[in-house]
Amino acid sequence: MIFGLDIGGANTKMASSDGNFTTSAYLPLWKGCDIEGTLNAFKTGSVDKLGVTITGELADCFATKKEGIAQISRAVKRVYPAARFYGSDGKFYSDTGNYRLFSAANWSASARFIGISHKNILFIDIGSTTTDIIPIVDGVPAAGTTDFKRLSAGELIYAGALRTNVAALLHTVALRGNAVRTSSELFAITGDVNLLLDHITGEDYTCDAPDNANKDKAGAALRLARVVCSDMDEMAMDDSLEIARQAYRKQLDDLKEGIVEVAVRNGLKSAIVCGMGDFLAREALEELGMPYTMLDSEYGKNVSKVFPAFAVARLLSMER
Repeated sequence: MIFGLDIGGANTKMASSDGNFTTSAYLPLWKGCDIEGTLNAFKTGSVDKLGVTITGELADCFATKKEGIAQISRAVKRVYPAARFYGSDGKFYSDTGNYRLFSAANWSASARFIGISHKNILFIDIGSTTTDIIPIVDGVPAAGTTDFKRLSAGELIYAGALRTNVAALLHTVALRGNAVRTSSELFAITGDVNLLLDHITGEDYTCDAPDNANKDKAGAALRLARVVCSDMDEMAMDDSLEIARQAYRKQLDDLKEGIVEVAVRNGLKSAIVCGMGDFLAREALEELGMPYTMLDSEYGKNVSKVFPAFAVARLLSMER
């Protein structure tokens, strides 16, 4: 069996090349989590080949990306000695000495696999933390090769469906007839927004809540109330819902702006979407009137949520 592994700063995901096995674990590397223990827990049956993408090197437990790539890849090798690492050049390597090739390469694996069947299309992957907007031109990913370059080009938006600080989206909220400034504390995240708006369930809220309290609507409403330095004695559920609606609207508008920027620059007219936050992309594309395909309709929801892991497994299966 051939498997793919995607090790991010907050989540680690694994998938088989046939899509029949998928799994994901919340693994915040900055907390010193046990990578090897998680990988051992992922083990299922016989792993004949393993392809790996890494995006967790940016976690601030590492002094540099070079250090992050080295430590993560060593942990992988201790569990899977024959693991092959995917580079942003589209090739697999047995070691990660040239660390720049492997830094934040998961989007490249996804887009390169999509490019086999979709030659000119915008690939959008919205996860818990970030949004990738990748132009695929003539079957090849045409995005910047580093996160810095992609941020500069609008191909990376550092906002996702769960972990984004609401205060990073909203500096003011229109509430009770006033423009209310928000507090810049980590009181609420987009997981609270999407839970309150019924875009996700409590089971989808896989990261830590900012207050480590309940991941239900009451908990989400309280956390959103704190964004305007309040609580549920001062505010009603409708107030928290209004904050959620405005935060969601701002993220949606930012996403639309990024989609238009990248699509126009590359002459792309349609999109293909995956990720646990695919509902955001679907709504943005519908508002823009851009044709799109949802990857979950082709591969299923489970694969869509862990698509980079699935893509790197498929690419490894095609390696000659």
